[in-house]
Formats: sequence, C-alpha cells, structure tokens
Amino acid sequence: MYIEKVLSNGIRVAAERVPYVQSVSVGVWVGNGSRHERAEENGISHFIEHMVFKGAGSRSARDIALEMDSVGGQMNAFTTRECTCFYAKTLNEYVEKSVDILSDMVFEPLLSAEDMELEKRVVLEEIAMYEDSPEDVVYDLFDGIVWGDTPMGRPILGTPDILNSITPDIMREYMRTHYTSKNIVIAVSGSFDDSIFDLLEKYFGGRKISDAEVKFEPVSYHAGRALKNRDFEQVQLIAGFNGIDIYDDAVYSLLAFNNIFGSGMSSRLFQNIREKYGLVYTIGAGHSAYIGAGTFDISAAVSPENIERVSELIVKEIKKLKAEKLTADELLRAKIQLKGNYIMSNEHIGARMQTIGRAALLGKRHMTPEETIKKIEAVDLESVSNVIDKVLDESTLTVAAAGPIDSVEELFTLN
Repeated sequence: MYIEKVLSNGIRVAAERVPYVQSVSVGVWVGNGSRHERAEENGISHFIEHMVFKGAGSRSARDIALEMDSVGGQMNAFTTRECTCFYAKTLNEYVEKSVDILSDMVFEPLLSAEDMELEKRVVLEEIAMYEDSPEDVVYDLFDGIVWGDTPMGRPILGTPDILNSITPDIMREYMRTHYTSKNIVIAVSGSFDDSIFDLLEKYFGGRKISDAEVKFEPVSYHAGRALKNRDFEQVQLIAGFNGIDIYDDAVYSLLAFNNIFGSGMSSRLFQNIREKYGLVYTIGAGHSAYIGAGTFDISAAVSPENIERVSELIVKEIKKLKAEKLTADELLRAKIQLKGNYIMSNEHIGARMQTIGRAALLGKRHMTPEETIKKIEAVDLESVSNVIDKVLDESTLTVAAAGPIDSVEELFTLN
C-alpha cells in the first residue's frame, strides 16, 4: 500500500507499506546536489553529507554510530548532482530511533569548526582517491566537456581550494537556504503502521524551516573531445552521446536496447569485444538521466596498444545497431531480463525506498509494480528503433580518455 502525506511544515512524505518484512527503511531526500552550487561553493553538498555524521543535536559522532549499532541498524548517505539522501534501516520496533537521529542530522548538525577541519582531511583523501581512479577521472572529464563551465560540469566532490574555504557559517547558511520544506521528501518503505506518521510529524513536522523554492540553471549538451594524459596502466575511454532526461518514458525502450547492446555479460559489446577478441577487461554502456538533460555512454578500459582496434570494434557495433536495430527475439529476451531485474530489486525495501523517494522528489506519479511491468511490456521494436536513432546521433558524439595516450582525435569515426 502506497501512502502520501504532507507534514505541518510542508515536508512531503511518501510511504510504502510492505507487511511481509520486519524492517523499515527511512530516507530523507533533499533536492540539492552539486547542480545547485555556485562555483565558489562547489563540493559543499557532498561536504554536508560528511559533516552531519560528525554530531547532531545532543549526539556526538560516536553517539550516532553507537545508537544505530546498538539496535542492529544501518545508516548512510549519498550525494549526486541533483539530490542528497540520508537514510537508515532498522527493525520496525526501532524505527523511532532512526527517525529521531535523521531529523537531528538534517536540522541540527553540530558543524563545529574543529570537526570541520578534521573532516576536510577525510574529503581531501577521498578526492585524492578519485584522482587515482581512471574511471572517475575520465567521467569528470566527460562531464566537463558535455556540460561546460556549469555546476553540472564540475566535480561532485569539489576541489581542495574551495573545500578549504568553507566555514561552519557558510555551511549553515547553505543548509538554511537549500534544506527547505518544498525541497525535502521523506520516503519510508517496510513494515510499519500509521503511528510512523505521528513520529514523522513529531521529529520533522515541528521544525520551523524555510519554504522557499530551490532553483538551478538549465544546461545544454555540448559535443567535443578531450584527453587527460595520466600515468595509468590502461586508457579509460568514453564515447558518449546526448541522452534522454529523467521524465522521458523512452527510458524503458532505452534500457531494452542497451540490455542487448551494452549491459551485462551477454551484451554485444562484451561478447564481441572482450569474449571474442580478449582486448578489454571491462566494457559496457549505460545512461545518466537528469532534469532536462541526459547522456548515454560507452566505456572501456583498454591497453594503449589496443585502443584503435577497440575503437573500431565499438564503432562497428554502433553502426550495426543503428542499421539493423534489434530482432524480435532479442527484444523479448531484453524485456524478460528487465522484468526479472525489476522484480528482484523490488524485494529489497532499501531499493523500494529509493524508488519512491526519488520519484516523489521529482514530482513523478507513483507507479505500482504492475504499472511498471506494463511499461516494460509496452516496449516494441518501433519504440526501440526510435530511441536508438535519437540517442546514437553521431552529431552529439563526445570522446573522453584518461591515460597514457597522446590524442583522441582519430578515435570513433562514425561517418
């Protein structure tokens, strides 16, 4: 059973009762991520994610950890370009504990100067770790090409210089103006009764917060090529295209064609490049959807001596897909896989909490599992053909590479 409510201060609640489990997953979703930051704030959203765990209300960082561990609970958070989510999972008898702690973390973080200086070191180590990761380096490079000098083109983690400039007062003001009632959704999934809404009203609804809307600038996709020459063992390579946005129902057709083309061990890319020729260890394709924007990318980790051959083989698969599309048998297999993956993921209350929380934050209508299955079943050869032509448009081709090579100008010649 799906339930929607609005707390007295305007915070929205999306809840899905799953009576056959004994646990509850609660997530506080904030419509704020790196896309909402000014240049001089880049990385503050992710830094907030760290700082709220350093103490909140009357609890120290150790208290938060001990209280969750003492009831066998789990607590974590993540930051994306468009949202931040703080979430906890406990047995249903301890749900008040997680609601209490989450409310303090979101509304009463301590943000002490001492803790902030200590946690800056942690985030700086995280940035350094990403800089040593070829995959992370190349995706930051790709986003920088595609979205340019906009919040979408900047790294979610920020930069050391900006990180070091953030003070407790700057962070408090940022949270005051971005953590507003119109910008927060609480998502609940699992075994609970109606008393949970009283708990949410007690710990969240009574908070006095701004009801201002949080806005961000639209972005436009820009094609291009870029290389970051780094002393990696392999070249991390991306060939990307303009994709579809997060509200587009064509996503089901996109997932179907990519299930055959680039997702998983049975995909054409994996079978025809890794398995047939042994030229790569990792290769695949996927899409990233945002509000009003999106990308579709093919990525691979390649030894420098194999990069031209792998590029040629990927181009061959792209051209074949555009010319021949999918067969009826391939589409049927893709839809069966999509339905199976969806049904199995829906058995985890954490995944269900994320689904309903993200949808509510975006203002999308809640879909039952039966409705989602019907969307997948409605995918046909024509809808797949249309989305292939739309997404794999050579005029939007963007190439990014990180590793020991000198140029990407001759890679991925599609015409």
